[in-house]
Amino acid sequence: MADRAGAILIASGPWDPIPWFDAVRAMDQARDVFVWPNLPEPDAVGYLMAWYPPAAALQGLPRLEAIFSLGAGVEHIVFNDDLPELPDVPTVRVVSSDLTRRMTEWVVLQVLLHHRQQPNYLRQQRDRRWKERRQPAAADVRVGIMGMGVLGAAAAHALVPLGFQVAGWSRRRKTHLGVESFAGPAEREAFLARTDILVCLLPLTRETRGILSMPLFESLARDGRLPGPVLINAGRGGLQIEADIVDALQRSVLAGASLDVFEREPLDSRSPLWALDNVVVTPHCAAWSNPEALTRLILDQILAHEAGRPFDNVIDADAGY
Repeated sequence: MADRAGAILIASGPWDPIPWFDAVRAMDQARDVFVWPNLPEPDAVGYLMAWYPPAAALQGLPRLEAIFSLGAGVEHIVFNDDLPELPDVPTVRVVSSDLTRRMTEWVVLQVLLHHRQQPNYLRQQRDRRWKERRQPAAADVRVGIMGMGVLGAAAAHALVPLGFQVAGWSRRRKTHLGVESFAGPAEREAFLARTDILVCLLPLTRETRGILSMPLFESLARDGRLPGPVLINAGRGGLQIEADIVDALQRSVLAGASLDVFEREPLDSRSPLWALDNVVVTPHCAAWSNPEALTRLILDQILAHEAGRPFDNVIDADAGY
């Protein structure tokens, strides 16, 4: 091999690795690509493309230069206690316009579903019941987004032109046109108290694990124009306590929910979430990781690195994102 190890190892966990392998091959035919566990030359591996990788895939790679997450999150690498101590190399998260647009579509769809009371109308359709419901204007509905990174900001920018009162809450204050800003633990309660539809796009960290629980739901607005507050979570399943969500829905602490992520996936067929009329369940598909689009971004990063430039979107291991 040359002085720099340039091969790519794909360890995609539960995902089919072949689309990722084919994408790399199509875009860089000169580069060696291995699919775990088929690894004849560990010393050749310079880059790991990973999604919930097995522990062994992170061992015995002496010339590894970077780990690329194949999805928006990195907690499956950074906070995975089943993995060995990570190599002392950058872990890079994906920031993709394709992924961002897909997430924005899903968030706007779910906000509108609950705003226009579509779960109620679907129930009426099933029961063959004709009843018009009182419909507030978007300008009378307050949407709050927890997590104002790339995904949260894009969702906010899509919701503002529809007329919603949009606010964002994040660890540090973020300023966006038309979006009211809340920051830090001291302003969280005020943010929740003005929120009718809560959209959660937070990263999963030690501080955010289990944040979507009964105390938070009880802090949401009770004076809104909707039948009650709504939870929308497309962040990470570890952010939510599902028993609390079920309890909140059954006791009308929450009027509805849209959930794309779960504590354990796939969602158990025995989960009561499946049967609740005011819940939308989607199978972790809000922001599908397109192998072609994301592989191009990863290869561009690798080529830039090999030309002497730093990686973009390297995660802060202490913060977890």
